[in-house]
Amino acid sequence: MLASFLHQTVLRHESLDSVLSYHLSSKLGSPIMDVRALFEIYQQALGNDEQISKCVEADLKAIYERDPACDEYTLPLLYFKGFHAIQAHRINHWLYLNGRKTLAYFLQNRMSEVFGVDIHPAAHFGHGLMLDHATGFVAGETAVLGNNISILHGVTLGGSGKEGGDRHPKIGNGVMIGANASILGNIRIGDNAKIGAGSVVVSDVPSSITVVGVPAKPVARAPKTPSADMDQNIQFAEIDFYHLNTRKKMPSEIYFRRHFYFKKQD
Repeated sequence: MLASFLHQTVLRHESLDSVLSYHLSSKLGSPIMDVRALFEIYQQALGNDEQISKCVEADLKAIYERDPACDEYTLPLLYFKGFHAIQAHRINHWLYLNGRKTLAYFLQNRMSEVFGVDIHPAAHFGHGLMLDHATGFVAGETAVLGNNISILHGVTLGGSGKEGGDRHPKIGNGVMIGANASILGNIRIGDNAKIGAGSVVVSDVPSSITVVGVPAKPVARAPKTPSADMDQNIQFAEIDFYHLNTRKKMPSEIYFRRHFYFKKQD
């Protein structure tokens, strides 16, 4: 029954780039945007920027290693819309940076309709990303994601007002963001931080710290690499903490007086 599908999407192609281009174009094509024309656009982007292909491979590896439901590399490539959305965005970003903003916006809109994900073409994404389930994920224009990040469904990387300019979050390497968390404003989430599900984060989060709540507050140290562990449990530490705002270069130092001491790096 699926022989024709597998032949069209995988077997007749000579490279991963071709497989991805065909699969995305067949999903995002429309009466307005011909599938063949879209396939050629994707092939052009992948052919001109080999870094996109390297990121695709890193994303596949990340999903295979972190998602217990993924026991074959072909599963995200063919069936996981979170993977499809990230790769479609990578190409949208390339188009945006190469003077084809109108086409990038058109494909952003189309991607939102098909995948239920809304990512501004200007948002910058690193490699080794896993967007699990994906539905409802939003990333604004000046959002930046580092490398080896895991994000669950319903996450918002948004602004905090109507001001223009740099107004969206900057997410460090190795971060895990739980389902339906909102990270708002031009704030920094440090490397290997962990954001609990449903949290609303409106201020900087130091590296290797777990935050939860509305608004989110530090509750413990995070595991070594939360994005790889994918542990959704929150282990609350029996600690006292408070914020000091006495130094210009360290606006949100956090002192853990009982078990450990941490301060935000410049």
